[in-house]
Amino acid sequence: MAETDLIGTRVPVLDKGWIELQDVMGDDNAIVAAARASFLGESKGPDKDKKLLFYLLRHRHTTPFEMVEFKFRVRAPVVTWWQWVRHRTFSFNAQSGRYTPFEENDFYVVEPDAWRLQSSDNKQASEGLLADGQWLTDALISHYEEGFRLYQQALAAGVAREQARVFLAGFSVYYTWVVKTDAHNLMHFLKLRMAPDAQYEVRVYAQAIYEHFFKPALPWTAEAFDLYQLKA
Repeated sequence: MAETDLIGTRVPVLDKGWIELQDVMGDDNAIVAAARASFLGESKGPDKDKKLLFYLLRHRHTTPFEMVEFKFRVRAPVVTWWQWVRHRTFSFNAQSGRYTPFEENDFYVVEPDAWRLQSSDNKQASEGLLADGQWLTDALISHYEEGFRLYQQALAAGVAREQARVFLAGFSVYYTWVVKTDAHNLMHFLKLRMAPDAQYEVRVYAQAIYEHFFKPALPWTAEAFDLYQLKA
């Protein structure tokens, strides 16, 4: 699939989230061309070009992969963004609660069968699922409804949006961001955030990027990435 055919594609993630490809610059051929520029070389045909790309990734010659860039528009809860913004190789620009009011359904709701248990041997990970989480989901929704009610009351009283938002559940409210990075740093993000021990709320976004955008836009690179980094 041509990378331009992917632009505007939106993939749903979590309960209310999504990720949309806004733009992509370059393809597998652009990576090969950047590598051959070192000695003013030309394309040598698909077979040799693909072999060169595999060589580059296998031996960690990463600069040519920086010549391809992806820009996404992403709607995700803060609990996801806390993980994502640690990757400072991305450029970020976010929706602001100072300018736009939040809607009543702008909260991440955990399904009753999706409450994860704390891992017994890893302080930052989960392991297994709670047997009956309906009561927790009900309590979470009630918590959101009360916070949103107070948020609306504060706005109705004339309180500034930037301050009224303190009533909203901080880790669960959805924000929309525009994010951009190059293929090399995107692969680093995908390798870490698609790992089994990555937090679920960011892992599903990484998986959506990989399956719906990265693999179709860069099929040679994705094949080499899977072989030399994911499976390795």
